[in-house]
Amino acid sequence: MTDTLELSHWIGGEKVAGDRPGESHNPSDTRDIVARTPKGGAAEVDQAVVAATDAFEAWSEASPEVRFDVLDKAGSLIMERREQIGRLLSREEGKTVPEGIGETVRAARILKYFAGEALRAHGQNLASTRPGVEVQTYRQAVGVFGLITPWNFPIAIPAWKIAPAIAFGNTVVIKPAGPTPATAEALIAVLHEAGLPKGVVNMIIGDGDVGRAIVAHEGVTGISFTGSQGVGAGVAEGAVKRQARVQLEMGGKNPLIVLDDADLDRAVNIALDGSFFATGQRCTASSRLIVQDGIHDRFVAALAEKVAALRVGDALDPDTQMGPAVTEAQRDTSYKYIDIARESGGRIVTGGDRLTLDKPGWYVQPTLIADTAPDMRINTEEVFGPVASTIRVKSYEEALSVANGVEFGLSAGIVTSSLKHARDFQRRAKAGMTMVNLPTAGVDYHVPFGGSKKSSYGAREQGFAAVEFYTQIKTSYSAG
Repeated sequence: MTDTLELSHWIGGEKVAGDRPGESHNPSDTRDIVARTPKGGAAEVDQAVVAATDAFEAWSEASPEVRFDVLDKAGSLIMERREQIGRLLSREEGKTVPEGIGETVRAARILKYFAGEALRAHGQNLASTRPGVEVQTYRQAVGVFGLITPWNFPIAIPAWKIAPAIAFGNTVVIKPAGPTPATAEALIAVLHEAGLPKGVVNMIIGDGDVGRAIVAHEGVTGISFTGSQGVGAGVAEGAVKRQARVQLEMGGKNPLIVLDDADLDRAVNIALDGSFFATGQRCTASSRLIVQDGIHDRFVAALAEKVAALRVGDALDPDTQMGPAVTEAQRDTSYKYIDIARESGGRIVTGGDRLTLDKPGWYVQPTLIADTAPDMRINTEEVFGPVASTIRVKSYEEALSVANGVEFGLSAGIVTSSLKHARDFQRRAKAGMTMVNLPTAGVDYHVPFGGSKKSSYGAREQGFAAVEFYTQIKTSYSAG
């Protein structure tokens, strides 16, 4: 085991501790307390919003080079400490060490990308319809943004929300996820070490009371939320009620279509990656494998062999290929849906049994379920674990219909050697992101991220699209 961290809120550039009644545990070994945490509430949120409001004018009016320098330096510091922070992430969230380090590197690159974006904010000069009048548009910061982030990417998602917010001159109050506060705090500490002025980024640790206080606070001008659809709907209602900007990312039930003409080995590896890496705890994970008749049985057999061979264990063990679920509740959710699928007629090809290892942890046996129907709950509700189900179809058109037949629409993939079907799929798949001969999970940090239907609401995240949410356009007229 490793030393237990003593965490604090960050308000106005200072650590604010108080009592620390909360704890985050290592899901690989629940005897290991990763951190002790304070429990914030409405009072701490109000203090943080005041600090962010006080910092807004100077930060938004500062030279963009100032914002560049902070973000660029923070990115460099995180890159230098990627192994240390990555191991903390793996210890606290349960990803394998390579996955934890990889996510940490992604966070560093996000910060550096948005350092550049701080210098690239631009507008237009336009001719007016009236002689002698000129029109100019430019972008301005909005104000204080409330950011509510999940546990499955505990440094990358805070980075991809904080970085554009402050790059464009806004200030921030962030609530990190309850199971992973230490990883988020590591990011906040690095930002301040990099020279971030007091009050520009504030962090309050706590439960849903903190999130609700952020959503309801009149001083918060915009809210970005990543989490479940149910909670997201309440966030949207609270924000719209007081006319705050709102952006929601709320998961997926992502399909991967495998056609008869697919390369079998490639299709199996794509499905294995998309469905089971990161313990299946990715909103872009492939949870529905829609497989055409001619390749179905061979695909299921080959994938089952690889799934059964996955080595589940302590995330910090270099031999581990899949770590534990993040919490007991998340582990139990996976097994609940496995049982539901079994009772509904699904065939457990591999996995499905309760998994007990040599140390207490929230381990889930990776599970592949065949012979399922599109309308079964295993195919319509998000599991968020290492569980994938297969649906047999006769044709491409049937596969596309099944893929589009759920209320989510985040990421959708197809494995095929047919250019015709690939291009048609890109046009007709009802999803915000499509993948051809690639896993549904795994996206770049410099391009827009988001879905359709109940997966997303509001402006896209990441890349060049982030400017739309975190700035407002001003149109100015002038006459000589």
